Parts: sequence; structure tokens; C-alpha cells
Amino acid sequence: MVMAEKLSKKKIKLKHMEFVSKLYFAIRIRGAPGMNHKINDTLEMLRMHKVNHGVLLWVDKPTYGMLKKCKDYIAFGEINEKTLVRLLRVRGKIEGNKPLTDEHIKNLTKYKTIKEFAKDIYNGKIKYNSKFLYKVKPVFRLHPPIKGHRGTVKKHYKEGGTLGYVNVFINELIYKMI
Repeated sequence: MVMAEKLSKKKIKLKHMEFVSKLYFAIRIRGAPGMNHKINDTLEMLRMHKVNHGVLLWVDKPTYGMLKKCKDYIAFGEINEKTLVRLLRVRGKIEGNKPLTDEHIKNLTKYKTIKEFAKDIYNGKIKYNSKFLYKVKPVFRLHPPIKGHRGTVKKHYKEGGTLGYVNVFINELIYKMI
């Protein structure tokens, strides 16, 4: 009886925790052989179909759960505004697989430059995958990193590898992969 009361108190505490939504970038690091089909489905829901594909995500509680579920195959962390601008300029695409330019931003959105556009995405005024941006592709196809991954692709970040939650190292990884 005492154990049941302790468990119910813990559940109540978890319900009241606030989750602050942040802009994350996730990159698929490892491939599919030997992968559990549930994890593969989760990666497809996150739009990471192939290795070296990256996506921008506004992470709320359910999305964070999806990222934690796939942590053995992806690297994710908070992207900064400077890296976001560079990523959009170099690897951003629109329909027809054409590069994203200031001219396209001006025609497709109310913004004049990629820098203004990235600032509002970073601050949360617009979502990257909304109806407002229907012609801008949500997936970034990246190159393998210059000089390779940090450590190995089979270990987590805290163990000297590349996988899992990498915090702000994601910005350095993006620069290596652009």
C-alpha cells in the first residue's frame, strides 16, 4: 500500500513539469540493417529516411520522446541562429530541388532575406514545416562530415562518440557536414 502511494506521487510530479519548446536539429548518423521496425517507423515520422539527412524540429514533449527512442541512430541538439542561417543558405531547397535563395524567400514568403526568415524560425514566430512554407523542403541532405565523425558512430556522445543528445556540438557537426 505504501509503495502504491509513492508511485502515484511520482506520477503527479511528472504531470506538472513544464517542457520548454526549443528548436532542435537532428541528423541521422547510422543506417537501417538490424534496426527494430518501431525505431525505423519513428525515424520515418521524423522524416529522416537516409543517413546524413537532417531536419529542423520544434521539440515538445512527444517529439522529445521520439528523439530519445531513436538516440542510438541519430545525433540531436539545439541549433543556434548563425548555424541556421548558414544551413538554409547552403543546403536549403525548394520544390524542383532548386537551392533556396533570397529571391525565392521574397516570392514565397513575406520576408525579404534568408536572415530575417531564419530569425523568425529561431524565435518561434513561424514553424518550418507549416502550410505557410509549403514549397520549402523540410529535409536537409548533408554531406558526410569532413575529417569524419567525433570518435565512433556506435557510441553515445558522453562515451566519446557521436550519437544521442549532443547539446551545442550539433552546430559544429552541421558545419562539418555542410
